Amino acid sequence: MNAGKTRIAVVFGGRSSEHTISCLSAGSVLANLDRDRFEVVPIGITPEGGWVLGSGDPADLRVDNGELPRVDSGTSVVLAGDPTSDGVVTFEPGTVPEVLSGVDVVFPVLHGAFGEDGTIQGLVELAGLPYVGAGVLASAVAMDKEYAKKLLAAEGLPVGEYAVLRRGQGTLPQAQRDRLGLPVFVKPARAGSSVGISKVSDWAELDSAIEHARRHDPKVLVEQAVTGREIECGVLEFPDGSVRASLPAEIRVTADGDDAAGWYDFDSKYLHPVELDVPAELDDSVQERIRAAAVSSFTALEGQGLARVDFFVTERGTLVVNEVNTMPGLTSISAYAKMFSETGVEYAELLSTLIDTARARGTGLR
Repeated sequence: MNAGKTRIAVVFGGRSSEHTISCLSAGSVLANLDRDRFEVVPIGITPEGGWVLGSGDPADLRVDNGELPRVDSGTSVVLAGDPTSDGVVTFEPGTVPEVLSGVDVVFPVLHGAFGEDGTIQGLVELAGLPYVGAGVLASAVAMDKEYAKKLLAAEGLPVGEYAVLRRGQGTLPQAQRDRLGLPVFVKPARAGSSVGISKVSDWAELDSAIEHARRHDPKVLVEQAVTGREIECGVLEFPDGSVRASLPAEIRVTADGDDAAGWYDFDSKYLHPVELDVPAELDDSVQERIRAAAVSSFTALEGQGLARVDFFVTERGTLVVNEVNTMPGLTSISAYAKMFSETGVEYAELLSTLIDTARARGTGLR
């Protein structure tokens, strides 16, 4: 351990369908953390759920010849849900566990189920360690798009029309189809990074889209398509508890090329990036409404640390909140860091602020 440095357990990978994206995000975090201030303990979680000491080399967590990075093996570790254990325990079969003591903050760079949904947050709460990002409630609610929409609407924030298909509900009744109209987007209720999403322009395509979404989640959302510009806005909490919204960015998706989806799908996000205008070209009044709505959305879900709020802006200037992401992508091409850089907070400072905020908040009831 390096005296005087804050020891950060950067946790990445995980059991969700967003495993590789988490690895990409962690690679960017590792590359940009201020090593004069922070000592890193890299912890990877395999797709099967095994915890291992991961690679601390950002070069190992990048796209390599079109292959996305993943966590496969390493020295086994466990984060004990015991505040008296003083941190992370390493072990190998037949050996006595060794405690990697003195972890000051956990940075769960995890996306999707078993990471961004309150599960890891609950474990770290039990361990009595400060951690970056939203607590159990906000993480769970934001991950479940149905309940996020309900809470946002309860706070008077505008959300699009949608229907929910729970386990055992095979397809969408005709009355719901008539209400939503075409096109619709069919998506897992509790996933991200556009995994499992299909755009349906003909009801004959609906059942296959539902089946595709259910490979990731038995609960499925069918959302009415909103015609408008796709705008994102970052939210950052500071150690004193103040909250600031970034300048917004606009995603511009083209339909050029044989494989283009014409919407912000997985390949567009991570393999063939679309154009991102930062800041978005918006009237000052619209921009301010977006920034205010981003903070209101963050507050409505009891967000903490950071979030990215996704909007549609219609031709009439109407805002629709699409999603709130409590651990947005932190890759080198992700919007969150770019938006705050344009707002005056560079990536290394952004990461330091997140860690300082976690330490200032401490442990216990949030």
